[in-house]
Amino acid sequence: MEIGKGVRKQRNDKRRHVQPTVSIELKDAVYRLSYIMDVPVKDVIERICIDGLASRSVMEVLGLSFRRDARFRNTLFLGDITRPSVQRFKAAGPTERVSVRFTAEDFENVRLLGYSLDCTPSRATAILLETALTHSDFITPFCAEYIRRKLDPQRISELQKVIRYLNSNNPHNEKISWALILEYARDGLDAFIDRWK
Repeated sequence: MEIGKGVRKQRNDKRRHVQPTVSIELKDAVYRLSYIMDVPVKDVIERICIDGLASRSVMEVLGLSFRRDARFRNTLFLGDITRPSVQRFKAAGPTERVSVRFTAEDFENVRLLGYSLDCTPSRATAILLETALTHSDFITPFCAEYIRRKLDPQRISELQKVIRYLNSNNPHNEKISWALILEYARDGLDAFIDRWK
């Protein structure tokens, strides 16, 4: 056999393409985050999924649907084969596909999540994305990280003082978070004033 013929080299950093089907509302939320953060949609989805897999609170929620035992980090989640399969669950309303590319290592983690949930990696990605975005213990620090990258330390300090003031003087016992601040920034000052009237 001649050198260079018949054997095709693969890149070390080859990425795996996944196209999960999600509700249009979820897709819109991801596109909004992409716009706010000024980061490509694929990168936002990848970051949410990777951080979601590393989040204990997100994995605890997902663990309630595991049909097979799984170990993530130092936690063993017990599966129950009698649980209904999430493969057939469909999002309410119209759906569309989104696209993401994972590194080989991250794809393996998504594939293992799919194995535990007894579904395809594509479906596991959709479930992970939805769970992470709707879980406040995850999305608040995720948005806060973005704010910290975009704002200088002095402005972050001032914003933290405002948040502390609002939380300590809130007559409705509601907590203001980084994610809520982002929402107000998008909706404008009028929405902020109306909320606290």
